[in-house]
Amino acid sequence: MAKDKYIVEVEPGKPAEEGKPSTGPVYRSIFAKDGFPAPIPGLDSCWDIFRLSVEKYPNNKMLGRRELVNGKPGKYLWMTYREVYNIVVKVGNSIRSIGIEQGGRCGIYGANSPEWIMSMEACNAHGLYCVPLYDTLGAGAIEFIICHAEVALAFVEEKKISELLKTFPGAASYLKTIVSFGKATPQQKEEAEKYGVTMYSWDEFLSLGSNEDFELPVKKKSDICTIMYTSGTTGDPKGVLISNNSIVTLIAGVKRLLESVNESLTINDVYLSYLPLAHIFDRVIEECFINHGASIGFWRGDVKLLTEDIAELKPTIFCAVPRVLDRIYSGLQQRISAGGFIKKTMFNLAYSLKLRHMKKGHKHSEAAPLCDKVVFSKVKQGLGGNVRLILSGAAPLASHVEEYLRVVTCSYVLQGYGLTETCAGTFVSIPDELNMLGTVGPPVPNVDVCLESVPEMGYDALSSQPRGEVCVRGDTLFSGYYKREDLTKEVFVDGWFHTGDVGEWQADGSLKIIDRKKNIFKLSQGEYVAVENLENIYGLVSAIDSIWVYGNSFESCLVAVINPNKQAVEEWAAQNGESGDFETLCQNPKVKQYFVGELARIGKEKKLKGFEFIKAVHLDPVPFDLERDLITPTFKIKRPQMLKYYQNAVDDMYKSLK
Repeated sequence: MAKDKYIVEVEPGKPAEEGKPSTGPVYRSIFAKDGFPAPIPGLDSCWDIFRLSVEKYPNNKMLGRRELVNGKPGKYLWMTYREVYNIVVKVGNSIRSIGIEQGGRCGIYGANSPEWIMSMEACNAHGLYCVPLYDTLGAGAIEFIICHAEVALAFVEEKKISELLKTFPGAASYLKTIVSFGKATPQQKEEAEKYGVTMYSWDEFLSLGSNEDFELPVKKKSDICTIMYTSGTTGDPKGVLISNNSIVTLIAGVKRLLESVNESLTINDVYLSYLPLAHIFDRVIEECFINHGASIGFWRGDVKLLTEDIAELKPTIFCAVPRVLDRIYSGLQQRISAGGFIKKTMFNLAYSLKLRHMKKGHKHSEAAPLCDKVVFSKVKQGLGGNVRLILSGAAPLASHVEEYLRVVTCSYVLQGYGLTETCAGTFVSIPDELNMLGTVGPPVPNVDVCLESVPEMGYDALSSQPRGEVCVRGDTLFSGYYKREDLTKEVFVDGWFHTGDVGEWQADGSLKIIDRKKNIFKLSQGEYVAVENLENIYGLVSAIDSIWVYGNSFESCLVAVINPNKQAVEEWAAQNGESGDFETLCQNPKVKQYFVGELARIGKEKKLKGFEFIKAVHLDPVPFDLERDLITPTFKIKRPQMLKYYQNAVDDMYKSLK
């Protein structure tokens, strides 16, 4: 397949100059070959996105949450665009009535909810910086963000108030007002008052500005609308400044892309809001839905109840991070295994038939309609019955999971790539292109992209298989790191943002993320190891849920800590006469040896070099988690923290090898 099917070259590559590595050609989406899509006239800010939809679709359902009937969840109750607007006006007047002016900072802390969106829209209306306070970074980071961004007012979910109070007295030097999304107890108010902070319930706060009517300030495209802190794998969170222009430009690009593949959003689309609004991925998806007058329903905040919320809401677009899709995949696998021989055989036959036809180029909807009707419709119903598009982002999705879901869900499964700094969507795969499996697709139609060689890692952007650091240029880019000019200069060179991720162009114009520029270390024999690339390869072993690979310059070989798949371990044990529960099996030397063998098998298959093979493993039955500070909220491994936590296991593995 020719590369020019999905990308066009706009500038040639450049050979290396003194002090500068070579760069590959600059490409952009084929859907932008005649220029980038311009935002709609009059749509200059995030406030305009909402305001124009209120004018156009006042009676459309906008925000919904499940009603409680005798303590049990019932149907979704909806507020229209006009009803939401009326409350947003009140929230905005109340914010202004306590003296917060344009450019002020408002924090929002808690799980996604209608109040979250309404608080955000009030910030957009009055030109305030919306500062999401991360739900998953602990009190230390929340205090850091409040003080660093100088947050004066925080909207907070009722059950998070106690967490917020833990940031005092430190945070109280900036934070002067707390507004609960629900109620606030007299004790909580008293506790806040000790530090000179006033606390209101949602209703009390709304009544503050009831007799006021503040004029909305003029907002420019270049104005900052949000400071989004990224967790980072080391050091303090960085405040990413995102302008109105970044978001409206991104929306114009997404609109062009969806129109070009005949998948435009409409007022009938329904979205399930459960990925954190504190992250750019969910924030911009919801802005896209608001821009089209579509509906957003909120989950109840419990991952175990997510499938029930899906069944009730019946979303049309489902966005997920790989961890959620891995759970769906494992759940389906278990259900099929438990369904008996006939059901299992029927499913597998239908699967291979449909996949075979899809590989021949048939669209997923035409590949095996009878199989869809008889076999896969049950999977579709499990996602509510209306999902037409599943979008995965935030981390790489395993190819076997992506392929499986493309076949069985009867919907498009697209993988995307973007960073907070690039305002989320920068690449996304194309519907019905099975060749794009394992890639993040071509660029979206509002950015230019090139690869820059990384000679020390052996990546050449001008070779016949171009590989290098992914660099992005365009209006969706962030405006810098707040109060960190030094870090901004580090990543912005000649107008190009350097992502730190290493990509490889594929023949069809899609991009595959293969490595991380900084995750490189040297073994004692002087060989460089690109660890992220190895983790992606070893992660292909189906018995592995997660893997962390480690080595250093004092050792000549690699070791790994693995989260094994419970079902796979138990099945292997049953077949090989090993007994014990999952935790006991994880300590069994024979089980460890089985994993070393599986890693060696995939290593040989992928033609890895001898020093890239893993010589010993430690099996942890408990998944790498946020509680132990081992991963970021987007499930990226925190390498220094991993080493600190597993130091004894690492020492034991190296001892055992000697």
